[in-house]
Amino acid sequence: GNTVWIEQRNTLVRDSAGRLVAVNCVARDVTERKHLEEQLRQSQKMEAIGLLAGGVAHDFNNMLTVIMGFANLILSDEAPSPSVARKIGHIKSAAEKAVILTRQLLAFGRRQIFRPTLLNINSVVEHASEMFAPLLGADIDCVFDLDPELSFVKTDAAQIEQILVNLSVNAKGAMPGGGRLTIETRNVMLDGAITGGTWSGQLPYIMLAVTDTGCGMDASTRSRIFEPFYTTKEQGKGTGLGLSIVYGIVKQSAGDIRVFSEPGEGTRFEILLPATEIVEAAPAPPIQAVPEPASGCETILLVEDDSGVRQLVGLILGISGFEVLTAGDAKEALSVAEQHQGRIGLVLTDLIMPGMSGIALVASLRQLNHKIRVLYMSGYASDSVVAHGQLDPKIPFIQKPFSGPDLIRAIRETLAGGAAALESEDTVTYVDPAAYQRRW
Repeated sequence: GNTVWIEQRNTLVRDSAGRLVAVNCVARDVTERKHLEEQLRQSQKMEAIGLLAGGVAHDFNNMLTVIMGFANLILSDEAPSPSVARKIGHIKSAAEKAVILTRQLLAFGRRQIFRPTLLNINSVVEHASEMFAPLLGADIDCVFDLDPELSFVKTDAAQIEQILVNLSVNAKGAMPGGGRLTIETRNVMLDGAITGGTWSGQLPYIMLAVTDTGCGMDASTRSRIFEPFYTTKEQGKGTGLGLSIVYGIVKQSAGDIRVFSEPGEGTRFEILLPATEIVEAAPAPPIQAVPEPASGCETILLVEDDSGVRQLVGLILGISGFEVLTAGDAKEALSVAEQHQGRIGLVLTDLIMPGMSGIALVASLRQLNHKIRVLYMSGYASDSVVAHGQLDPKIPFIQKPFSGPDLIRAIRETLAGGAAALESEDTVTYVDPAAYQRRW
């Protein structure tokens, strides 16, 4: 019942008089090669779609920052009439929905700012399990089979929770009449080859598997499930982004994802992430409360290449009592800092800018003042971040789009912070995910 691809070459065999006496036929089974070619084409297609989605989401994040920021300022400062306030509330609500959509696109395109920590996936599953009952409903039985000896991985805990939620919601849709959802974790060895669902190889990975007893999928559906906006649900019942987000997160974590499904036989997703050499996670530092004064008094150097965002953030900082110096790029920021006679308490800079990045800018500014503090902001990870690693979770950072109160809170926390805010050389640590594999 399987399709087999054959490459056949036929050669005419003649005798000494030139008469045809035979046909020599050599046939090779090239099914595996055809499958690899198909996987390559699919990978190239997904990469192209991801680049497009990430670029569009980046521009929208800046727009949404401006829309939501000024809507909040009007609601808080202008005391609009109830009728105007309701209309602005609708604008804000629509923008918030758009924020969710753009973050989904960034996740698919692997352009989210990735902040990895050392963690045990079991703890993430146990934490997320609290939401499974209301999420899945009473007609779906959720079973957990977690390996107590599971190795640690270095990844973003919030994104792993997002994977679990998206796969669980997808499984629920495949089991309209109820069923069983099984979540399991295992230590596995992987060399990239798979036979009958059994992994074998040289590199240590952890496997997070989500299996349902639903309707399953045919080969045609399986080949497209990770494409953004592709869905088998009726219109209005889903965006078609759930599985594409899972795909993007897994790839950003230097992992792999496999799907096993047949019509009527349910579906199994296996997510594989590289294990780390470290077996114990360092204890997290205690969280200290940060006092919130009525207004700020420090001088802040604001560096942002988008004029709308720069105008909005400057207005928010000014309202909060800070003295604001603005620059549209790194070169202008260096000039402003050199000419300013007073003390600059903090640099608030976009992480990704044309020309010199925020990282390089801060390194240059610290040659003028090594004690200057920094808060990065961005809604997008550039190719350099995607290729070389992730933003160190110790470094102060706020993701666009953000609200005014969230921004002021992040600034106060950075100004009151410890050594992490003052690191001079290792301000941003890039970690090559493949390095973990090479060590093994």
